[in-house]
Amino acid sequence: MIVVEDLVHRYEGDASPAVDGVSLDIEEGSFVLLAGPNGAGKTTLVRHFNALLEPDAGRVLLDGQPVHEHPVAARTGVGMVFQHPRDAFVAATVGPDVAFGPENLGLDRTEIDRRVGDALAAVGMAGRRDDRVDRLSGGEAARVAIAGALAMEPAYLVMDEPFAGLDADGRSAVRAALVDLKARGTGVVVVTHDPGIVYDLADRVVVMVEGRISLDAAPSEAADELEGFGVNPPC
Repeated sequence: MIVVEDLVHRYEGDASPAVDGVSLDIEEGSFVLLAGPNGAGKTTLVRHFNALLEPDAGRVLLDGQPVHEHPVAARTGVGMVFQHPRDAFVAATVGPDVAFGPENLGLDRTEIDRRVGDALAAVGMAGRRDDRVDRLSGGEAARVAIAGALAMEPAYLVMDEPFAGLDADGRSAVRAALVDLKARGTGVVVVTHDPGIVYDLADRVVVMVEGRISLDAAPSEAADELEGFGVNPPC
């Protein structure tokens, strides 16, 4: 379980904290939509889940361990896919890029190859190890980024605005990967201001406004309230 306790994060020079006293539990295997208008603090919050940011107050626990005391375990247990996946690519071709994380864990080559194969298969990219990343479509790039996170075999996958800038085919491909992850029992957190494409997959909807949680409810209960928080309601 990811447990957030009274978390505060303030960027230097900002009058108000980006995250202001947030407490939140995310259960293993759950699919959570973290919604809210731009600037609500969503991305800042999730970057604390695996110690990419350090809080000014409060803490985050992963399976009972403070993430800042155990950053390697946190980054293995919580995979992160950012809004612009191409910015995170570290290799010229798909296979080495997906292998980068497991290699840094010091795993042997047989285990790395197994993880890369499994991760690419999970996102519908099997057989694409030798493809150049600079020739991938937007949807393919997003799927490779997901595969890179999955190769770490995390208990949770956090995706920040995964559908931004994708065409219809790309959105469908990424949604299909998320459907598969949900079926496999991976915990998923999707950060978005437009949750419609995956609203039916969610177990829970959490809405942030101005650094605080304004709504935490089941999707059926949240649907009629989203527009009032500046979030596009599901169709």
